[in-house]
Amino acid sequence: MGWKSKGLESNTKSFVTKKWTLLLCIGCFCAGMLFSDRMWTVPEAEDKVVSLETGIKDERLKLVTEGCDPIQKDVKRGSKNIVGEVSKTPNAIQTLDKTISNLEMELATARAMQESIINGSPISDDLKIPESSGKRKYLMVVGINTAFSSRKRRDSVRATWMPQGEERKKLEEEKGVVMRFVIGHSATSGGILDRAIEAEDRKHGDILRLEHVEGYLELSAKTKTYFATAAALWDADFYVKVDDDVHVNIATLGATLARHRSKPRVYIGCMKSGPVLAQKGVRYHEPEYWKFGEEGNKYFRHATGQLYAISKDLASYISINQHVLHKYANEDVSLGSWFIGLDVDHIDDRRLCCGTTDCEWKAQAGNICVASFDWTCSGICRSVDRMKDVHRRCGEGNNALRTATF
Repeated sequence: MGWKSKGLESNTKSFVTKKWTLLLCIGCFCAGMLFSDRMWTVPEAEDKVVSLETGIKDERLKLVTEGCDPIQKDVKRGSKNIVGEVSKTPNAIQTLDKTISNLEMELATARAMQESIINGSPISDDLKIPESSGKRKYLMVVGINTAFSSRKRRDSVRATWMPQGEERKKLEEEKGVVMRFVIGHSATSGGILDRAIEAEDRKHGDILRLEHVEGYLELSAKTKTYFATAAALWDADFYVKVDDDVHVNIATLGATLARHRSKPRVYIGCMKSGPVLAQKGVRYHEPEYWKFGEEGNKYFRHATGQLYAISKDLASYISINQHVLHKYANEDVSLGSWFIGLDVDHIDDRRLCCGTTDCEWKAQAGNICVASFDWTCSGICRSVDRMKDVHRRCGEGNNALRTATF
């Protein structure tokens, strides 16, 4: 009985072992087939990849030889785009500067109008800008600084280098040149001095009245008010200030300024750096001399006061900041101080300060001066009597302004 059970158990184990052996063989066979199949498909795939890469290289080689490589094309196209954008940058910057300047002009005008309303003062006709004037572009506004006592000086200018009547209006319309005598009000507003100026303006129509009380010690304030007012009234490239005892060739002045039209923040004149005069009682005494360092020091470089010009953006800067700009005793020093710390192009042009003795031979040599005066008098000595003579000897000719193109 025990032996029979042992035999049965042995037969059962043998049957199981054979069964598992068969299954194991079948599994190994399948695994081998799967492995063999994968081993054979990899080289085939690699061959396809290699053939594909070879085809691409051959195709690219063909494209390169024909000058049609898409990658090189993209690089060249990208380079051209970059060069094109870089070449447009200066124009874009100038356009942006112009836009900013226009916005500043509008802001300055709005502030001037608001201040007039707040102070309760009537808005003058000069500040009431017509719609057409906002669209009109001018080359320059020439403001001739004058005083109540200078009627004869004004008449000498009218008789020589300042066009009158229809010629002056035609000059504005065709050449874009505005010319006005610049004067404020007397200490007693509406008095005899103001009435005389109003009558003179009705006759000639060439006077710009400022919201300013006249006085020699107030020239710095007058300069600020002039630039702010002119910038609000006329959209010009340049704003010029000149004294009424200086001879000016307008066509030459216009041609000179037109050469600097594309430059931002231009300050042009005869640059100088005179001594700071601390002694009281002398002409051009500087009460704030201590601000310029030790005694005997000189001023910073600035344009002489007989004639100078600034670009539109600088006039806008003065207009917007006029309430915080410091005023020194001398207006030319004040103007120069307002531009310290700004990125301003100081242009020193000696043709803006010729002497009345050398302007004649310079004109004969073809080098016509923009402005002429006597340094000893800070203007033409006895200008009422000598303006016609200086105009005859140093003038640019009657046809110069008619034929000028700016």
